[in-house]
Amino acid sequence: MEHVPPPAEELARLDRELAELDARRAQLLTRRAWLLAALRPPAPTAAPGWNPSAWGAPPSGRPGAPAQPWGYVPPKQPSAPRSAQNVLLTLGGLLLTIAAIAFTLVSWGSMGIGGRSAVLAAVTVGALAAPAVLLRRGLTATAEALAALALVLTLLDTYAVHAVAAPDTDGLGFTAVAAGVLAALWTAYGLALGKLHLPLPAAVVLAQWPLLFGAWAAGAPALVAGWALLATAVLDGAIALWGKGTGARVTACVGGSVMAFSALMVGLTLSVTASGPLGALAPGALLLTAAAAALAGAWRAPRGFARAGGVVAGLAVVAAVGGVPAAAVPEGWRVLAYLLAGLALTAVVRTRLPRNAAIGVLVASAAVAAGALVGALPGLAAVLLGPVTLLSDVWAGSPEGFRSAVGSTLPWSELAAAPVVLALVAGLLGAANRWWPSPARITAPLIAREEPGSAGAAAYGAGPAGAPGTGTPEAGGAAAPGASGAPWFAGGRAGAPWFAGGAPAARRRPSGAALRGASGAGAAVLGWGALLLAGAVLDVPYAIAVAGETVLVAGLLALAVRGAGSDRDGSTAVPVTALVVASAAAVSAGLLSLASEGVSYAVFGALTALFAGASVRAGAGVPRAVFAVAATVGGTVLSGFAGRSLGLAPHEAAPLVLLVPALTVLFGARLRRNPVALPVELTGAVGALVAVGLAVPDAPFLALVLALCGVLAAGAAVRPERRPVAGYLAAALFVLATWVRLAASEVSFPEAYTLPVTVPALVVGFLRRRKDPEASSWTAYGPGLAATLLPSLAVAWTDPDWQRPLLLGVAALVITLLGARYRLQALLLLGGAVLALDGLHELAPYVVQVAGALPRWLPPALAGLLLLVVGATYEQRLRDARRLKDALGRMR
Repeated sequence: MEHVPPPAEELARLDRELAELDARRAQLLTRRAWLLAALRPPAPTAAPGWNPSAWGAPPSGRPGAPAQPWGYVPPKQPSAPRSAQNVLLTLGGLLLTIAAIAFTLVSWGSMGIGGRSAVLAAVTVGALAAPAVLLRRGLTATAEALAALALVLTLLDTYAVHAVAAPDTDGLGFTAVAAGVLAALWTAYGLALGKLHLPLPAAVVLAQWPLLFGAWAAGAPALVAGWALLATAVLDGAIALWGKGTGARVTACVGGSVMAFSALMVGLTLSVTASGPLGALAPGALLLTAAAAALAGAWRAPRGFARAGGVVAGLAVVAAVGGVPAAAVPEGWRVLAYLLAGLALTAVVRTRLPRNAAIGVLVASAAVAAGALVGALPGLAAVLLGPVTLLSDVWAGSPEGFRSAVGSTLPWSELAAAPVVLALVAGLLGAANRWWPSPARITAPLIAREEPGSAGAAAYGAGPAGAPGTGTPEAGGAAAPGASGAPWFAGGRAGAPWFAGGAPAARRRPSGAALRGASGAGAAVLGWGALLLAGAVLDVPYAIAVAGETVLVAGLLALAVRGAGSDRDGSTAVPVTALVVASAAAVSAGLLSLASEGVSYAVFGALTALFAGASVRAGAGVPRAVFAVAATVGGTVLSGFAGRSLGLAPHEAAPLVLLVPALTVLFGARLRRNPVALPVELTGAVGALVAVGLAVPDAPFLALVLALCGVLAAGAAVRPERRPVAGYLAAALFVLATWVRLAASEVSFPEAYTLPVTVPALVVGFLRRRKDPEASSWTAYGPGLAATLLPSLAVAWTDPDWQRPLLLGVAALVITLLGARYRLQALLLLGGAVLALDGLHELAPYVVQVAGALPRWLPPALAGLLLLVVGATYEQRLRDARRLKDALGRMR
């Protein structure tokens, strides 16, 4: 029983705990205030005459300073004069700009040509000269505002010149020349007044348009416009690398990205739409030049930009090199040309390209391969999912070819290159898995441009913190310790690639074993898909297709069984992937075989034998269990086929389906506590459930199947480790079989059949309890009581007479009292439940009459009142429930 202390004692204990919590809170608040004071920045130097000690508080920022009380908020400081000055200057510059625009557009015509020129020239010269004077006096913000006004005035001057002096000039051509002149003037102006932040970014923005607008004005073709965009992007890249000022470099970076992307899109569009290989050469030259420019920028750019440049360069090279042969082959084979060009990029690991740029190129290669694989997915999905349509018409007859069995209407001629694509990528991944690069075998290291102090920098000429390096081995210098002539993926540790732990801990790369295992797994999946898709593209005969899929399952199972033992790195990626793919391939082959009766038996027999053999050869653990479960499923399907071949109805074939669950029970008894036993037995139980589902339409067969399932459960209950579950399941199945049999025979007095079973069952239970007083009452008396009480209760609910409910209620009352007297849980709960339901049946008509006579508002009101009472006494009800639970738990 749970001990509940007296109220006074409990109140004293609560007061002590609250006091401890308050003390701990005060301690934490004091520590928090100290930490805030320690993190607060030092106070600025005090002005003359300012004495912080006069206020009783030392300057903040020192850990030893007294802490402010909790919740203290420092007073807000007034706005900085500099911020107010910037707001005023910005508003002033904006108003002057608006005035200048209004003067140019509205008041221009009221003045002569001399006055116009004089006004604009004077204002512009004054606006350009004023910032120099202001900078010498330290008024930087004012100088920035006037510089912005000067920029707008130069634009207005350009507009005015075109409107008055050269109105007949082509607008695009004049804009191109004006943008170039203004960009040069603003560049010189910004360099001359180096403290100004606006002129150089404005010059960069103006520099984006001269070449593009010039090509546009000259009516040049799209290729020339692409070259103009590329030249502008190269200029932006040079400014981003060597330009002065962060604003100019950021602006150039953004502009260069936009221009480079536009140039690449122009080149790619022209290459893809070229009429032949010769027509693809000129766009290819544009793309190759863009790739060279991207690599040149990546050579000196930071890590992120270098990798992005490598990606852009790799994609541009693929588009340029692959576009020429792609223009000469049919449309379905063009993807192969680009894929070969993309796979050729993997040779970058043997070049002297910087490490980050090389990583970007490899990412581009992977992206091209992934894009090519995506194009093969529709055909592969059709081959895998197409045979599902055979489920609606099993054994309708063998089709002529693979495509007719699949039932897909895809344009297979356009997918002719898909198997080749899958095979090429699978071959590359397989080669990477088989001949994984080792630093000891690579003698031509790459020049790795690393950050100062990193492992690669120490290995190739850049010592820590900018110290002179030791030089590369090719240059005659001695490599740094741990370099050992390793390439960029060696990470500075002898014999260890960067993805195997050579990199600093802050930037840990994936392990070499994981990458090697991933490549092997990808090779297995893609190789299987290539062979499967090749059969559909070639439209091989149906028998060859089914046999080929079965052989593929055998090969994948062999790889799954032997892969773990032969993997030198201990990676489980290959065997696990092979296991998953083998399961999917087995399902596909099984569905494909449903078109013919003989083929179905052959394929499922072969699959069952293959998985059973794999479970024998595999190591202990999950793989062996998966193989055994698959073999069990195959055997269950074969037993279902046998019933169909014999011409049996589904309910008549249900006992045949129970053959495999019976074998799993025997198999489990043979294996005992082997980890494989439980999954196999559970799979057999699922097969038994399928048999029960087949027998549902016919009640007599359902009773027979339930009884047979009870026999199997009783056989499993012989084993001690299965007895707690299988024993109860066997009893429930036998009782359920009895009920179904009685219902099928339309028996109106089930007690004539149940009582002869109940009496001996209770006698056996009584003898069992005498020998073993600790035995559960559910085991001793539960099956016997349920065999009579539950069927009688089901009949009593539909019996219009009063005799059966009365006798049943009396019997349930006696059983309940006996359970309470002798503390037997089964008697108490079974008798009480039957008594309550029987009483509810008898009271139901009166309850319905009373409910109809009461006002409609009364039931909700009573329910709400009940909830309030229960809520008010919730704690007491909870303690009562716990006491009841404990009392029932102590019963046998």
